[in-house]
Amino acid sequence: MSVAIIDYGSGNLRSAARAFERVAEDASAIQVTRSPEVVAQASHVVLPGVGAFADCVAGLKALPGMIEAMEEQVLRRGRPFLGICVGMQMLFERGHEHGMYDGLGWLKGEVAPIVAKGLKIPHMGWNDLTIAHPHPLLEGIMTGDHAYFVHSYYAACRNSGDMLATVSYGQIMAAVVGRGNIMGTQFHPEKSQETGLRLLKNFLSMK
Repeated sequence: MSVAIIDYGSGNLRSAARAFERVAEDASAIQVTRSPEVVAQASHVVLPGVGAFADCVAGLKALPGMIEAMEEQVLRRGRPFLGICVGMQMLFERGHEHGMYDGLGWLKGEVAPIVAKGLKIPHMGWNDLTIAHPHPLLEGIMTGDHAYFVHSYYAACRNSGDMLATVSYGQIMAAVVGRGNIMGTQFHPEKSQETGLRLLKNFLSMK
């Protein structure tokens, strides 16, 4: 097993890497990388993300050959892929944060501002998950389990079946998305204690 955590300049990735190292049988299999060659050899691909949608997309595009390596591994070879926070949002067709920007388009839908009348934005802190559809990524995770969120925008899935788990904060929003080997979490697994570690362990068990 080899896990490539893509570093495209979106914040400190060490907390995500440490969480993966905790649940991996071999911690040396976890690599934070800017190299498309490393991604092209990985059994699992992880795209974290912190900050604005447009900045994250621009940072990813600035790595020559990276998107092509991701598409080869994930879309054509079917390697397990996990997007985290903005990394999950970039899976969708476009984002509307400070303008309209194209995403990867691997899942159908758009990233829109949270509408939560009377509640603070961003949605920050612990909230309960509601499991919508069974999936290997959510094995052992149940409705009512807690996860840690920090976001002002959410992924509006065009296909309801892509919403594996939801969260309620002024509106019902996708907390976990997935279609086949392509998966993403709006919350931060590395900050979500037992729930997050279980999800990461489930991801690493997928082939």
